[in-house]
Amino acid sequence: MPLMLYSGCCQACTQVGAAGPDPLVNNISAFRDACWRFLRPHTIRGTALGSVSLVSRALIENSHLIKWSLLFKALSGVFALICGNGYIVGINQIYDIGIDKVNKPYLPIAAGDLSVKSAWFLVIFFAVAGLLIVGLNFGPFITSLYSLGLFLGTIYSVPPFRMKRFPVAAFLIIATVRGFLLNFGVYYATRAALGLAFEWSSPVAFITTFVTLFALVIAITKDLPDVEGDRKFQISTLATKLGVRNISFLGSGLLLLNYVASIAAAIFMPQAFNRNIMIPVHAILALSLVFQSWLLEKANYSKEAISTYYRFIWNLFYAEYIIFPLI
Repeated sequence: MPLMLYSGCCQACTQVGAAGPDPLVNNISAFRDACWRFLRPHTIRGTALGSVSLVSRALIENSHLIKWSLLFKALSGVFALICGNGYIVGINQIYDIGIDKVNKPYLPIAAGDLSVKSAWFLVIFFAVAGLLIVGLNFGPFITSLYSLGLFLGTIYSVPPFRMKRFPVAAFLIIATVRGFLLNFGVYYATRAALGLAFEWSSPVAFITTFVTLFALVIAITKDLPDVEGDRKFQISTLATKLGVRNISFLGSGLLLLNYVASIAAAIFMPQAFNRNIMIPVHAILALSLVFQSWLLEKANYSKEAISTYYRFIWNLFYAEYIIFPLI
C-alpha cells in the first residue's frame, strides 16, 4: 500500500509538471510586462533621476533643514511625477497604434499585448492619481504646473490638436515638460517643503537650462528611428524633411554646445561650481558623444546604428542628473 501511494503521488506530480505553469500566473506576468513596456522605462528613468537629483541638490544646499518626516512626501512626489510621465507616454501610444505597428511593434498596444480599453484605464488612473497626490501634498501652484504638464502632453498626441504633427510645436512641448517644468517644479516644491521661499541658485539655473536644451535634442532625435512610419502616415518631422544624417549632426552639435557652455561656466564661475568635477566629466561626455556620432556615420546610418545612437543620447541625459548633486 505505501508503495502504491508513493507511485500515485509521483504520477500526480508528473501530470502537474507536464501541464506547465499556472495560466493565471502567466497572465499576471504578461500583463505586468505589458504595463512596464507601456510606461516606456527609459523615460521613467529620466523622470525619476531628475526628481531625485533636484531634491538632493536642494537638501545639500539646506542640510540643516532635513527632516525624516519629509521622506514620505518626497516619495509621493516622485510617484506623482512617474504617474504624469505614464499618462503622457500612454496617451501617445493610444493614438499612435498604426504608426507604432511600423516604427515600434514591440510596444504593448501595437503588439497586441495590451488592449486599448486597458490602456485607457491605465492613463486615467495615472492622471487621477497624480493630480490627487500633488493637490493634497504640494499646494495650488505646483498643482497648476502639474496640470499644465498633463495638458501639454495631451495636446501633443490627441486629435484635433495632435501638435506632434508640427515639428517646432512638438519640440517646444517636450522641452517645456521634460526640461523647465520638471526641474523648476521639483526644486520649487522641495524648497517649499523645507519652509523656504523659492530662490534660484547657480547650479539649479544651470541644470534647468542644460536639460531644457537637452530635452530639445531628445525631441529632435527621437524621430530618427521612426522615419519609415512617419513618412507612411504623413507625420511631418525634421527627420523626414531634412534626413537622418543632418538631424543627427544637428542633435550632436547642440549637445556639444551644451557641454562647451558647461565647461565655460565652471571656468568663469569657480565660486558657483565644483570645477574638479564639472570640467573633466563634461569633457569626457563630449568626447564620447563625438565618438558615438562617428560610429553612426561609419555604420552609414543603419536602423540599428540609429537606435544605438538614440539610446546613447538618453544615457548622456541620465549621466547629467547623476553628476548634478556633485557640481
